[in-house]
Amino acid sequence: MMGNFEAHFPTDRKYAKNHMWAQKLDTQVLRFGLSAYAVRLLQDVYFLDLVVEPSMQLQARQEIGSIESKKAESSLYSPIAGQVLAVNQELLDDPSGINLDKYGKGWLFELAASDDSLLAPAQYIEHLSAAWEVAQRTIKGQVNEG
Repeated sequence: MMGNFEAHFPTDRKYAKNHMWAQKLDTQVLRFGLSAYAVRLLQDVYFLDLVVEPSMQLQARQEIGSIESKKAESSLYSPIAGQVLAVNQELLDDPSGINLDKYGKGWLFELAASDDSLLAPAQYIEHLSAAWEVAQRTIKGQVNEG
């Protein structure tokens, strides 16, 4: 649960602490997108800019673009290191897929992974439980309280 809202997390993929999901497509190939948690906090994504392209080598936590929504503007970072194989061009033209089908057509990019430091679904839910209280204070403007 995220407040009064139930969040669904597919168990056929792994997750990153930066609220991206990773679906294994092949031995080392992972497809990444934003989790329900991230989409819920953003609300109505209307702009996406990815500055990565196929064959580009990424480091973990390297900035890969930005996203804008009704609620926030934020930079996006690669959750792990690897080589970019594909970018979802359709999403760059119309990012509403993130809102409508976050675990399907709303994928962002594919990566040939150099490591697998991602979280299993149960570990991600534990991470969310810890992060939810901080997120609520942030949303309510109470970050420096308590």
